[in-house]
This record gives sequence, structure tokens and C-alpha cells, in this order.
Amino acid sequence: GGAMAHGHGPGRCRCCGEEAAERGAAWGLYLRIDRQRLQCLNERREGSGATVFRPWEERGDRSQVGPGAGPGERGGQRGTEGILPSLKAVIVVGEDDGTHPAELRLFRNIPHMSFDDTAKEPEQSFSLSRDPLGELEYPTKVARFSNVHHLSMHFPKNFGAETTRIFYIGLKGEWAEAHRHEVTICNYEASANPADHKLEQITPQTHFIS
Repeated sequence: GGAMAHGHGPGRCRCCGEEAAERGAAWGLYLRIDRQRLQCLNERREGSGATVFRPWEERGDRSQVGPGAGPGERGGQRGTEGILPSLKAVIVVGEDDGTHPAELRLFRNIPHMSFDDTAKEPEQSFSLSRDPLGELEYPTKVARFSNVHHLSMHFPKNFGAETTRIFYIGLKGEWAEAHRHEVTICNYEASANPADHKLEQITPQTHFIS
């Protein structure tokens, strides 16, 4: 998948005033996350996983996420029952070093997903670039991510560090009312055994947001 960088066009500013407010509102799907069911295994600080899902305007705020946080966390978020989102794009913010995730795989509507399920073909995958400022947007294949009631995000590797750090995950899209549906996003992480990999190789880091 590709990414789109946000920037300034000739004679206009996309980062201030009404345009910025409108852009921030487009990244409001975090409001529909089921926080009580959001999970992330192997978190360094209990409950900190949920903090990566917050307003677009706060994507650069690292005070809410402690050292080693991100997909090494466990938290939860329960959204309004009866909401079916349509996911249009994703932002992933990490450190500008080896801890930044290098790949993202998205799965749609697979409740109670386990690590065994990550062997399945994802709906879409992205090769991630280091993005410490939240400038890159990864557009989804919208037709595949309509009527989402459960979203799984798998981060199979980073850029070579032992752990992965994620400070912010942005979810861009829309939502509509529906009956008897819920939104659930859970986070999972499993650290690979360094002994299983040669030192010169990138150490795979498996992270799973479902």
C-alpha cells in the first residue's frame, strides 16, 4: 500500500483554521472504538494501549504514552452500539528509529481473532515508513472496509529494534447507525525470541490490534 504525505499547496495553508478542524474531524473514528474490549498483550504499562487512539490534533503528544508503549500495551474501548464505520485511511506514528513498525496488515470483521488467524490473507497490507510527525496517510481500499464492526491491525515487524513503539494510530472514515452491531478494536503483541534470529537480521516484532 502507499502513503500520502500532507503538505502545503501554493498560496494556501492546510494546517490552520477551518481546514485543519475539518481534517481533524475526518479522523474521528477513535470515538467509536470499544475501549472496554480493546486489548494489547505484553504492554509495559497496564491500560496504556488505549492512549494511542486519540484526536488527530494530539497525534504529536507523547506524554500520554510511556516508554515502550504502543502495541506493547493492553487497553480497551467500547464504542456506541449500533455503529458501522467505513475506514478510509490510517496513520501510524512512532519513533524515528528501529522501534517504528515497518508493516501493517488489516483484517476486517473477524471477532476474537488470535495469532493463529494472522496466517490468513489480510484485507490489505502496508509497508510503513518511519513517521514521527504523523504526516503519512495510508489509504485503504474503501470497498473492502465498509460496514466494519471489528477491525484487526497486525504489525508483524519493525525496523530492527527489540521492541516496537507506537505513539498514535489515526483512523479516518465515516460511520452510520445500524442495529445490533458493535465496534471492537483490540491490540495484541508477541515479541519474537532473539535467539531464533541472526543478529544481522531484523528482529521480527509481532503486534496485533484487533
